[in-house]
Amino acid sequence: MKIKNVTIAGAGTLGSQISWQTAYKGFNVTVYDVFDKGIERGKKFHQQFANIFMNTRGVSREEIDQTMARISYTTNLSEAVKDADLISESVPENLDIKKKFYLNLAKVAPQKTIFTSNSSTLLPSQFAKETGRPEKFLALHFANWIWDANIGEVMGHAKTDPKIYNRVIEFAKEIGMVPIPIRKEQNGYIINSLLAPLLSAAGDLLINNVTDHETVDKTWMITSGVKMGPFGIIDMVGIETIYNIEKHWGEQSNDQGILDRAAYYKKNFIDKGNLGVKTGEGFYTYPNPKYKDPDFLT
Repeated sequence: MKIKNVTIAGAGTLGSQISWQTAYKGFNVTVYDVFDKGIERGKKFHQQFANIFMNTRGVSREEIDQTMARISYTTNLSEAVKDADLISESVPENLDIKKKFYLNLAKVAPQKTIFTSNSSTLLPSQFAKETGRPEKFLALHFANWIWDANIGEVMGHAKTDPKIYNRVIEFAKEIGMVPIPIRKEQNGYIINSLLAPLLSAAGDLLINNVTDHETVDKTWMITSGVKMGPFGIIDMVGIETIYNIEKHWGEQSNDQGILDRAAYYKKNFIDKGNLGVKTGEGFYTYPNPKYKDPDFLT
């Protein structure tokens, strides 16, 4: 089962990383986003990644040019998927949005195409029916930044064809990921099952006025020896993504504490257009966030 042409649906923070890494590894990549501004943002991300790869990873200008030549962009879904062997979906973390996307995708994608979701917390079975090909649908979830935190969590559902599951495992390897097979459906997969409690606790410390976001991050970075704290992670993942997750689970569990965190992110960030790294401002300003300052941990 040959995979040569890959479509990435969503040109945001992680979708842009997936498309870049896939093209860098030799695949033809089409980036799809419903909005022109999304496409432009994706192109800017790719220019940033090109500089990162040349300046910190020893990649030549020629390799960068070849990677760029393998990437095309479109806001036309039919055009984006006409030759796709595999699709990686990174649309907003909202069940209704994902269902609508897959209903539209099923109408235009070739029958050969494997569908994969990069959902952070939702289960493939929650929208497998909408794909029109549940046997060729499963999750392939990535972590930020994917060339450093290079895992590919592979999670099927009851109707996923084992041959398709194994082929996606191989595809993850082909684009430089370490495949992480997940044996049964689990909200949050592995990485977010571990990460979500940390981000929730950080949010509670902030909205309950226990301390400020920099102190939380400083504490975690010093004691854990990591490069960024919870609020740096939230900026990187995208505040809108965190909001959608919190809102979904708050409504599902009728938990006011979770809903309060969602409301805080909406009022203080989303309503102001500050979504984190992808907009240049969230808890920190980018591209030079304060937590990268040499004296931040002093």
